[in-house]
Amino acid sequence: MVGHPRVLVVHNRYRAVGGEERSAELQLQALERAGITHALYERRSADSGRAGAALAMLRGGSDSAGLAEAVRSLRADVAHFHNMQPLIGPRGLAAAREAGAKVVLHLHNVRLFCAIGVGERDGGPCERCTGRNTLPGLRLNCRGSLPEAAVYAAGLSLHQPKLLDAVDLFVAPAEAAADALARRGLERGRIRTLAHYLPAEAFAASSRAADGGYALVMARLSEEKGVDVAIKAAREAGVPLRVAGDGPERRRLEELADGAEVSFLGHVAPADMGELLDGAAAVLVPSRCHEFFGYSALEAMARGVPVVATALGGLPELVGDERCVALGDCCVDACGDCTNCAPEQDCEFGRCIPRRCTGGDCGCSPAGGTGTVGCDAGAGGVPGEAGGPTTEEPVRAVEGSGCFCASVAPARSNGLAWLGIALALALLASQRGRI
Repeated sequence: MVGHPRVLVVHNRYRAVGGEERSAELQLQALERAGITHALYERRSADSGRAGAALAMLRGGSDSAGLAEAVRSLRADVAHFHNMQPLIGPRGLAAAREAGAKVVLHLHNVRLFCAIGVGERDGGPCERCTGRNTLPGLRLNCRGSLPEAAVYAAGLSLHQPKLLDAVDLFVAPAEAAADALARRGLERGRIRTLAHYLPAEAFAASSRAADGGYALVMARLSEEKGVDVAIKAAREAGVPLRVAGDGPERRRLEELADGAEVSFLGHVAPADMGELLDGAAAVLVPSRCHEFFGYSALEAMARGVPVVATALGGLPELVGDERCVALGDCCVDACGDCTNCAPEQDCEFGRCIPRRCTGGDCGCSPAGGTGTVGCDAGAGGVPGEAGGPTTEEPVRAVEGSGCFCASVAPARSNGLAWLGIALALALLASQRGRI
């Protein structure tokens, strides 16, 4: 390859605009500024009916011939994929490679394994679906529709080998994201970490947060984003809250915010985001899932606005541990320390659970009853075998070596993680007189 590569950016747009659309747009802008020959091949989920999307998911994509032609027309050296489901799929990856391009798959979530992509359930992170075992997503009906859950479980598992064979390099936006993917079965050595960026014009010359009049959430209004946590925190702290974003949870969140000083702004264009951030005293990122990066946190820091986030995924890596609060319930105090767990218990995501053993020679057994343990894959265990993680409910493997606890109660979706955020907001308010 001589000189600059020719790059085809490929993306299946979601029905609701989110961080992946922002990432693809910024990549295109960067390629333009660098003078690199490029083009965009885009499919839109909104243009496909439910039946068409389901068929594409089961087939591993649709119109792979059109994608191959786009590679040949550009004479692309690299096909850089963002979201590929459901219309592009593994068949699209393979078609791009067969047409002569190196294939890069940019992973913004765990959609390779998870039917809903975000790896969240019962108010906390979920890692039940690993490798080609997508049955937990079907059994728990994570899509909220059994036909959809069946389609995703089958499609993800069936076409995973083709996907792995077609990709030359996987990219994740944070080390925590790469580790999360590896825990689910993606070979860690195939993943390169590449953080998201913002253009120079997104940065403010100085911070205006000291004069800010409200706290701000910028997120898709869906359960895993934890916007209800921000509403409860703002109400408790007596701080005005503005919510920028739209999504399926909007009506429920508006009902929850009734009587509180909360404004729902809907989708805010990137060009208008700077002005909104300049009026904010703090940005809240109360995610319930292992957020791979968190564009809203990055945009806030670029404008000099303090960020308070849950301590999950890539958020501590991005904003610092000291700016993160524990996701959990009433056994976690405002400093993120467990107050209720007994000596024989561990605190996991703010819940008291049976203590995990710490060595690989602990004699762990498959999950039986409450309090039983099994070694996780990091300690050499094999899923479904004695001494290894079981796939039966309600088991959640935890990261790191050692063991995981089985048959513990599910996380409560209405926990009190808002308490730490509320106290942080109250502290800001007291320092400034009033936000």
